[in-house]
Amino acid sequence: MKRLFSILAIATVMCFANVKAATVPAQLLSTNMQLFIAPIATATVQDEVAEDTSEELSFHQELKKRFIEGGPEFMGIVLLCLILGLAIAIERIIFLNLSTTNTKKLQQNVEDALNNGGVEAAKEVCRNTKGPVASIYYQGLDRADESVDAAEKAVVAYGGVQMGQLEKNVSWVSLFIALAPMLGFMGTVIGMIQAFDKIEAAGDMQPSLVAGGIKVALLTTVFGLIVAIILQIFYNYIVAKIDSIVNDMEDASITLIDMLVAYKNKR
Repeated sequence: MKRLFSILAIATVMCFANVKAATVPAQLLSTNMQLFIAPIATATVQDEVAEDTSEELSFHQELKKRFIEGGPEFMGIVLLCLILGLAIAIERIIFLNLSTTNTKKLQQNVEDALNNGGVEAAKEVCRNTKGPVASIYYQGLDRADESVDAAEKAVVAYGGVQMGQLEKNVSWVSLFIALAPMLGFMGTVIGMIQAFDKIEAAGDMQPSLVAGGIKVALLTTVFGLIVAIILQIFYNYIVAKIDSIVNDMEDASITLIDMLVAYKNKR
């Protein structure tokens, strides 16, 4: 890996050297002209780098400044809502992606094992497969020796358990989505109250007295809405993923009952 990075670095340097040499051929410029152009080019590059650096620093400074101006007590709580909401959302996304299986392939494997090796062989296939569909299949096959109705009841009951595991902690994300704008609006109200308190204390309607409170109000509202928008995107993705897995579970459950009925009829 180090050798690869070294090769890429050398190739990049050579590429820039060739482009620079092709852009400014040495034979077209006299010695005095080269001496005149070189300091100007160097100064231009330094100015561009300085401008980029100042812009990057000013962005972070501006963000920090706005965060402090919004009030640490409310802005900190809104930031905490964002952190906790993202943590739960990322955990759910990872869990749901790991819970997604190739349902068609699992159905085919279970059907082949059921026809060739019986119920125990089909249960072994389910034990070696991860995901809620495989777990539901295992519970249904475990009751297959009793009756098809018992297997169907086990599938329905365990399907509800698996659905609860898929939806675990999702309600917290929706809570943070609702809480973040509320905190922003609360900051808005408090900022307006502070502005009117200053007007009352001063006994005069001055724009400078009102501007500070209104700015705090707007900043808390903006940050609260931004947090809600970010979490809402993750929440919608999670809900769509859960719906997709649940649909696969329901379709697979119907297929399992049909396989068990066919298996019982052959016997």
